[in-house]
Amino acid sequence: MASPDILARAAALRQEIERHNYAYYVLDAPTVPDAEYDRLFRELQALEAEYPELATPDSPTCRVGGQPLDEFPKVRHAVPMLSIRTETDTTAAGARAFDARVRKELGLASDDAPVEYHAELKFDGLAINLRYEQGVLVAAATRGDGETGEAVSQNVRTVRAIPLRLHTDTPPAVLEVRGEVYMRRDDFERYNAKQREASKPTLVNPRNGAAGSIRQLDPAIAAQRPLSFFAYGLGEVQGWRDAPATHSATLDALVKLGVPVCAERRVCRGADELVAFHAEIAARRDQLPFDIDGVVYKVNRLDLQRDLGFVTREPRWAVAHKYPAQEELTVVEAIEVQVGRTGALTPVARLVPVFVGGVTVTNATLHNQDEIDRKDVRVGDTVIVRRAGDVIPEVVAVVLDRRPQPAPPRFDILQSHPVCPECGSHVVRLEGEAAARCTGGLYCPAQRKQALLHFASRRAMDIEGLGDKLIEQLVDRGLVRTPADVYRLDAETLSRLDRMAERSAANLLAAIEASKSTTLARFIFALGIRNVGEATAKDLARHFGELDRLVAATAEDLMTVREVGPIVAQSIVQFFAEPHNLDVVGRLRAAGVHWPESAGVQQSAGILAGKTLVLTGTLPTLTREVAKERIEAAGGKVAGSVSKKTDYVVAGEDAGSKLAKAQELGVTILDEAALLALLEPDNRTQQQFDF
Repeated sequence: MASPDILARAAALRQEIERHNYAYYVLDAPTVPDAEYDRLFRELQALEAEYPELATPDSPTCRVGGQPLDEFPKVRHAVPMLSIRTETDTTAAGARAFDARVRKELGLASDDAPVEYHAELKFDGLAINLRYEQGVLVAAATRGDGETGEAVSQNVRTVRAIPLRLHTDTPPAVLEVRGEVYMRRDDFERYNAKQREASKPTLVNPRNGAAGSIRQLDPAIAAQRPLSFFAYGLGEVQGWRDAPATHSATLDALVKLGVPVCAERRVCRGADELVAFHAEIAARRDQLPFDIDGVVYKVNRLDLQRDLGFVTREPRWAVAHKYPAQEELTVVEAIEVQVGRTGALTPVARLVPVFVGGVTVTNATLHNQDEIDRKDVRVGDTVIVRRAGDVIPEVVAVVLDRRPQPAPPRFDILQSHPVCPECGSHVVRLEGEAAARCTGGLYCPAQRKQALLHFASRRAMDIEGLGDKLIEQLVDRGLVRTPADVYRLDAETLSRLDRMAERSAANLLAAIEASKSTTLARFIFALGIRNVGEATAKDLARHFGELDRLVAATAEDLMTVREVGPIVAQSIVQFFAEPHNLDVVGRLRAAGVHWPESAGVQQSAGILAGKTLVLTGTLPTLTREVAKERIEAAGGKVAGSVSKKTDYVVAGEDAGSKLAKAQELGVTILDEAALLALLEPDNRTQQQFDF
């Protein structure tokens, strides 16, 4: 006899499971990961097995899923769409236990031949029944509660993978194909990227995307979703001549009929081959183009399936053998930030340790402030954490009904971290950017390697020999902290580094010395100011002429420079407002880095101001780089492709498709001589600003 406490616990489990069922099957908005749901379900099953009087007709253990939505017509399945038993022992023992049960039910002795099984994948999507009559798709329905589903024919017809007519001249009178509508990971990512660009809601995960798409009332919305389909079995069948005798042959026959079937399947003999299949798929799980949460074993012979039959809500002849859960519940203990090599501050949730995806997870990325706001993650929240393979764990969603009361305050990066935790420089978030960033680009330890690599690059200070491997050694050994320290290196210091011989050290020191004589444009570009590329650096150098004038410029001053808008101006002002950056610039100048300066000129004076040019082919005397610099010095812009907005195409020998495109659009075509003639008025006034 069950005690009052047991009765109360069973009632509470039924209520919670039904709530999760409703959220998952009806609302398509899961509130807990599968592993948590399975634990609740197993607990209720165990209580009902121990206390039979608890097993009520309305218990979740007596039915498959949730009720169909009222908005869709109801369809009663001719053959029930029952779910299969889940084997949660993710080790080899799970497969062996299934084989042992089957052999026992079939009355096989230990020395009898191995049972033949069909092993396939357990997809993470929405189960669908497709009804073909005389080879034509006439109806489609969801699983629903197993007995009655929802008529979703119009939406299913939008899934291009599903044939509207079977590929045969002699189809069965009735053939119900059962399978899974799912969404590939790459399709899911592309769809969400487009949604974000359009400031529209994104999908939570591929499974939710597939289910929500099929159960849209408007078929036009379903048609916009990138859905796929795999068949895995049959429902009602009438008049199929020469019907296959095994499950594997049935799937082969479906392929010939034009129905998609996953190629990741195999006929296995005995438990050892089931174990091998489970392990092989586990090793490749994260490389699959779609999500799975396990594999499925089915007795292959259909006559043996009929002999084995069903128990309660599950067939005895099949089982789903799961993998370690990729989603689990845990609690956010704190939210901290990590500074990346580009200066971006990434919020990280510190978690109560939880075993997920085969490892113990204590941290999960929150990406940026927009993601924190969208998911409304707060310290103290119970959250769903996902980990797939080697992907960094992330917080998928908050379980709002478990939020502490009173509710914890919202987290704001700029309020909690007004200065960089690595270097103390100011943290800013520019308009239009998702990330908050440290402004101490030349000084911040987290950005050292990236800043140095950019500083030494060919189009910046052009320090040949100072590459990523050497920079890594210099930074890791504490020999270089800022770009200014590069000019303090000597032969003795360099000789102690790995793979640095006397000659290579001498060559590097010569390159460092040569880099001291540069141009203002190169120096500005080398500073690595966010949003300031080569072209902008040239424009700034021409406009201001002197570094001190650039440092002192206001945002309004900067926006008078060609193609410098408010975001770029804000980046420049904030960079030079940081004392750490000014200190490094001062030390670089003290080390001997210098460039010609001038009074500066207005870009509007250029003969090509406002003009767009495209270079193609090989010019007789000018290299592509020099031609580009001369055009930009005259106020023009060099684009990479020809369009209606192109003013001139400069064509040399072996000009290709760009020349043809220009001729097609009627764009003016110049040779080198015509270009030089066009540039002549600006030659003498602009030469001092060339790279």
